[in-house]
Amino acid sequence: MVFVLTVDQRGSGGASDLVPELLNTLNRRPRRTGLLRKFERTAGDEVQGVLSEARATVEVIVQLIRADHWHIGLGIGAVDQPLPRSTRAGSGTAFFNARIAVTKAKSSPHHVNVVGDDPRMADQVESVLWLMASVLRRRSERGWAVADLLAEGLTRREIGVKLGISQSAVTQRAQAAGFAEEQRGRLLAAELLAPGAAA
Repeated sequence: MVFVLTVDQRGSGGASDLVPELLNTLNRRPRRTGLLRKFERTAGDEVQGVLSEARATVEVIVQLIRADHWHIGLGIGAVDQPLPRSTRAGSGTAFFNARIAVTKAKSSPHHVNVVGDDPRMADQVESVLWLMASVLRRRSERGWAVADLLAEGLTRREIGVKLGISQSAVTQRAQAAGFAEEQRGRLLAAELLAPGAAA
């Protein structure tokens, strides 16, 4: 099973082109784990990439939700082999599903949709991503600062020292940011995408 992400800039008609910056972020070195084919501009303000790992796929989706500039379509399925060197030249059901998903995302309240060969699994993953999006889009900059440091593995004491706040303030910000909910959402989405692979 392969994961194809097709991503289209929201409101691009009246905004600057954010694709070069996005490609730099998604393809930056060291090479992203699980990236089978790097993200490339496919047409207009749209980019597409191919991933093999569930966790890596969820990580990219979280990045895109955080940026809050993109329609996100996740296609799950097979790809025609051998996979060409260029993402744009790829074909197979995962690519087809990603195209349907990004089109659906343009009318979705959370701008992220999932289409797969197993519709039930795709709906479950989409539900988790929608719930995560509702948490992440309410997160403040102060909440992101704490969440990012927690994700790096820093203790609450270390974060408090770094940010110049108390440990209890760190805990309060982490709770308000929905950090625990995000982590559970990431794990659940990855497990649904690839049973056993997220453990």
